[in-house]
Amino acid sequence: MSESVLYARDGAVAIITLNRPESLNSMNPDLLNRLPDLAQQAADDPSVRCVVITGAGRAFSAGGDVKGMADRNAPSLTAPPVPGSGNKSLRQQEEISRLLYEMPKPTVAAVNGHAVGAGLSVALAADIRIASEQAKFGTAFARVGFSGDFGGTWLLQRLIGPARAKELYLLAEVFDAQKALALGLVSKVVPHDTLMAETMALAHRLADGPTVAYARMKDNFSFGATNGLSDTLTREAENMAVTGLTQDHREAAQAFVERREPKFSGH
Repeated sequence: MSESVLYARDGAVAIITLNRPESLNSMNPDLLNRLPDLAQQAADDPSVRCVVITGAGRAFSAGGDVKGMADRNAPSLTAPPVPGSGNKSLRQQEEISRLLYEMPKPTVAAVNGHAVGAGLSVALAADIRIASEQAKFGTAFARVGFSGDFGGTWLLQRLIGPARAKELYLLAEVFDAQKALALGLVSKVVPHDTLMAETMALAHRLADGPTVAYARMKDNFSFGATNGLSDTLTREAENMAVTGLTQDHREAAQAFVERREPKFSGH
């Protein structure tokens, strides 16, 4: 039996691959339980300076394992909220979204095919999304009578505004990569056959960058998403003080004087 999630390294880049291609990487309990653990592993490893998440086969992820939900003898993927029931396990599984969004290193989603439901939510949690021209997107929750999870409602409205985000959730229509680009859900749409090459080129560029500065940038965004301008200005000032003491800042300043490209160490 193959692993439901794969973890690999390419230099300083960690690659997390959802690996249930026979079911379009639908998220069964095993996959969902493994995802946050592997993301935490990447977050905790100082030699990892960028994380890529993608799917095996024809999809990024088709979302919840609906066939498993329909089987009364199988545990539901995302059980409806019942006090003392599956809420705790679901919340732990949702940590994948928080980790991708908050971990102190850049995260990139390579959307190779369908990214719907929880699959879309996980892709939205990455800092940058690159889509194959064959990718399809949709919230899907309304189609199966669910309200949504994995942070999709929080993330989507911040990307495209609450009115458009509500429309996508309520109507649950599937749309293509070009519409996703027009909406601002993805940064770039590329030919399917070059998706991973372009994603890895970007990931290595980020991995070669000023890691501490990236971490503090992400902290500024996370803090600013739920705090006012005055408090965010204070947080930015604190993070500027920290990054001003890094080796990378000193190297960049010297490189500027010497009119050359800086060589960042990540420290």
